[in-house]
Order: sequence, then C-alpha cells, then structure tokens
Amino acid sequence: MFIHERLKESGIPPSFDEMKDALDLRSKSGIHRLIKALEERGFIHRLPNRARALEVIKLPESMNAGGARNRGFSPAVIEGNLGKLRPTASAGPAANDPVPIPVMGRIAAGTPIEAIQTHSHTIAVPPEMLGAGEHFALEIRGDSMIEAGIFDGDTVIVKKSDSADTGDIVVALIDDEEATLKRLRKKGASVALEAANPAYETRIFGPDRVRIQGRLVGLIRRY
Repeated sequence: MFIHERLKESGIPPSFDEMKDALDLRSKSGIHRLIKALEERGFIHRLPNRARALEVIKLPESMNAGGARNRGFSPAVIEGNLGKLRPTASAGPAANDPVPIPVMGRIAAGTPIEAIQTHSHTIAVPPEMLGAGEHFALEIRGDSMIEAGIFDGDTVIVKKSDSADTGDIVVALIDDEEATLKRLRKKGASVALEAANPAYETRIFGPDRVRIQGRLVGLIRRY
C-alpha cells in the first residue's frame, strides 16, 4: 500500500530507504525480501535493469474492502492536497493563501541525471501561479535551457500530466531512469527533446522510451 499510495501521489515509486523508514525496519535487506515476496505473489512487478522501477499489479482483497486500513500501518506519503489549489467558493483571505507544493528533488537542464527523486521538502507558491490540477516543484541543475530563461539553481513549478503539446517545456523521464527538462517536439512517431542552448544537441527517442511527467507552468528564482 505504501508503494501504491506513493505512485498515486507522485508517479514515482518510493526508494528502498523510504520503504525501510515507513515500515520502521533497521536495514534494507528486509525490504529486499518483502519486494521479492510481493513480486512472487503477483502483487507488484519490477522492470529489469531500471532503478526504482516498480508497478503495482493488484492490491490485497482486504485493502480493497477497506479492512486492512485498521491494522495500524500509516505510511509517510505525500499529503494528497499538496500542489492543489484550495476551493475558492467563499471570498476571503484563505483563497489568497500560498499553496504548499512538494519539491521532488533535482532535475537536469543539461545531461540527464538520475530519475526524479522523492519528496524532499515543501515550498509555498502564490495561487495565481497555479491552475487546476496537481503540481510539484523541481530544482534545476544545468544550463541547457538558459535561452528559455531557466537557469541553474532555479526552481520550476510543474503541472503533473502524462501528455503535452509540441513546443511545451516538459519534465521527461527517459527509459524510466533519467529525468530532464526540455522542450518537447513530436516528429511523426518519434519524440524529440530540444535544449534551449546551442551547446546541447536535440535528442530523439522512440515513443516507448519517453514518459511525460508534467508541463512547466512557473519558475521561482532567488537573487
């Protein structure tokens, strides 16, 4: 259930360290045994040669019925309302309060780095920067998007989405292992990830190698 909830909230499986902490285990060896047992029983599937590539195939019947939620396990998942605008039915100060957005680690605007990390901390974002839907933030590392006004050390606000239009600046996950921020170009059946810096080449992939994680909607910079 911890894996399921984390995938539902962020789209990224938890690390073994996070699972160890959530289950209050002393070492990751216990998590390895549990993951293997869950896979053997058909509850999860691990993609070979890919770090942290887990998918939930099915849930226990007792969980679907709601019975197991009373067993005392309370996973430390990202709160479901993070990155979402509050309802604005009543006009009042609360409608203008900053919205808490989870920061999901660092992403490369340059050579792709390790896939998006897990929730590290939360930042407050003005509601006018957000629209409908779920949002998360990422810290930028690299200079491949400088001509789009995105610099090393910036924090980008991303609307969670698994699709985007050509020309959008997106968070792209390559081979479920590397994450990068690039401009999306669709060329027939291929997907091109285009830098905004002539020092970097456009990279072209087959559609099965790239998954869109979200679309850039804002940027925060400290001077």
